[in-house]
Amino acid sequence: MFEIIQGGGVTTALGFKAGAVSAGLKMETGVLDMGLLVSDMRAAVAATFTTNSIESPSVTVSRRRLKKGYTRGVIANSGCANCAVGSQGLLDAEEMSSLAADSIGVESDELFVASTGMIGVELPMALIRQNMGNIVLTESGGTDFSKSIMTTDSHNKEIAVSFTVDGKSARLGGAAKGVGMIHPNMATMLCFMTTDANVEPQFLQDSLSEAVGGSFNMIDVDGDQSTNDTVIILANGASGSSIIEKGTDAAMAFTEALRYVTTELAKELVRDGEGAQRLMEVMVEGALTSEEAKKAARSVVSSLLVKSMLHGQDPNWGRIMMAIGKAGVQLDENKLDIYVSDIHIVHQGVAIPYYKDAVVSAMGSEEVTFRVALNLGQASAVAWGCDLTEEYVIFNSAYST
Repeated sequence: MFEIIQGGGVTTALGFKAGAVSAGLKMETGVLDMGLLVSDMRAAVAATFTTNSIESPSVTVSRRRLKKGYTRGVIANSGCANCAVGSQGLLDAEEMSSLAADSIGVESDELFVASTGMIGVELPMALIRQNMGNIVLTESGGTDFSKSIMTTDSHNKEIAVSFTVDGKSARLGGAAKGVGMIHPNMATMLCFMTTDANVEPQFLQDSLSEAVGGSFNMIDVDGDQSTNDTVIILANGASGSSIIEKGTDAAMAFTEALRYVTTELAKELVRDGEGAQRLMEVMVEGALTSEEAKKAARSVVSSLLVKSMLHGQDPNWGRIMMAIGKAGVQLDENKLDIYVSDIHIVHQGVAIPYYKDAVVSAMGSEEVTFRVALNLGQASAVAWGCDLTEEYVIFNSAYST
């Protein structure tokens, strides 16, 4: 079991500090755009990164440093993705981490690097050199850090929970950004999490990979996959709890807390999708395998026709049938059932009488659930997406101008 910590974030866990500065990396003046998150002591680290074949050198540097298994923190910037800039990108990512490391008295390879923003633009290193020393680290700096990684987000996203390990309280918090270029298997998103629990490194990596698979890899805004995706968790053991290893009661408590944090942050990303007005939850049940359930759910949330139908409150259930059918999973059309926010509209593959106005009204809610029963097996999965609006098209038609 875990408890939500109101107002908590990435520095709620003991032994973590963060800070941010406006370095002038964005076109907007005075906004936070470079942040530093640091553990007071060496922390076990786990991470997952973009699966896009084109990746930012910031990701490349962090991927290499993950092999050490331990870190002291992460330096992150928004406004510039540091991607598709040739060999200079690698030099800049390494220099940025070196500048941050010097400012806190650690080795450069003890820090991870993360960047987000415009692709094809070099990091403005003169501004980074000038402002790195202006970052002030505090135990209450998590909110500023969460704001410094935002790009087109309308608000910062942070969360924290507490859980018990052998009678001692431990905390887990996180911050995330990303509302466009979002598609299953990660997105244009950054997520940083911290815990003061003492977690065995391999179990930490396995737990993170599993949690990401059921959260950040199950969301979609626009079907596009970023070059900069990074999810990192640091565990420094500052709570004084015993080490958490696979197969223990403490492991169950930790993984439950981690799943909750990643799922809530993932839902916040799609809820804040560029131009979005509604959150879509797609539940697929009765699949033959968990993987097939995931594929079917992802197919529905990523369908532009389903997104458009949701925006217009149009109960055109044939689009859900189409999306399920193209998912490449085993199904029997004559066994399919479809529900819109618990209103049964399709039974055994054909429409059944329902009150259309009730469905239209349900689709006007801020959160709408589509439930699809394949009725073949016992496996299920949930994915999240949002509607497609005119605002999304307008925004992304002039992103760089």
